[in-house]
Amino acid sequence: MARVAVVTDSASDITADAAAAAGVAVVPLIVNFGAESFRTGTEISIDEFYGRLTAPDAPFPTTAAASPGEFQVTFERLLDAGAEAIVCINVGGKLSATLKSAQIAAEVIGSERVRTVDSQTASMSQGLLVLLAAELAGQGASADEIVATVERRIPDSRLYVVLETLEYLKRGGRISGTRAALGTMLSVKPIITIEHGVVESVDRVRTRSKARERLLELLTEKPIERAAVLHAMSPDVEQFADELAARAGLDRSAVSINTIGPSVAPHTGPGAYGAVILTHPVTG
Repeated sequence: MARVAVVTDSASDITADAAAAAGVAVVPLIVNFGAESFRTGTEISIDEFYGRLTAPDAPFPTTAAASPGEFQVTFERLLDAGAEAIVCINVGGKLSATLKSAQIAAEVIGSERVRTVDSQTASMSQGLLVLLAAELAGQGASADEIVATVERRIPDSRLYVVLETLEYLKRGGRISGTRAALGTMLSVKPIITIEHGVVESVDRVRTRSKARERLLELLTEKPIERAAVLHAMSPDVEQFADELAARAGLDRSAVSINTIGPSVAPHTGPGAYGAVILTHPVTG
């Protein structure tokens, strides 16, 4: 184990295999279907989640933050295993109360041993920052060095996603039923991002093909250091990853394809797709 352990939450959409390979501990958020609650990643699989999400007359899923107790147990386990310090990188504090839970647990353990970071984002946009932190920990960086680097790189992390349907924005109360019906009739495909920790609309494009082209334009405006494609059971993601890699001048093998997990997908709905990028930092 590196002397600094890295922790995140399931809103990062890092797979269990990727987390294990990087030595990252993942604390699960909760997803609710009606009266049923599940810890994401442990009590409900991706396939089970999407099966429930798309089932006829399925209840609208909601999410809940991980508890302070979940974080405290994880922190104590890592410290008992030999970690000298912990850096915990969480989903944006404006998007979820999960960061607050991590902070409460960190206060119990002691701030000199556990540092929390507000990623100001979610999904693999958060995940790329977590993997960067894990790389730094593996290289022997201190907790202070890891936190400083991650916080400096937050502005370089971008997320853009095309929504296949407006239904989940409507059901989540973000747009009216009339606006959703009109958007569906006009085949509007909204492109969303997270700006300063808040979900924002970037563009609304007619037709899927035009939305795809606009998405690629947004993703390749600046030189890309790292990229990961996201999808909520959307078709043609392999082709989209090929296109993104070619446009960005990246080796295709370096562009991972990641499913939007149960902690985030209730807010995007099925069929959504896009990518997250870490652009090269501005120097000089």
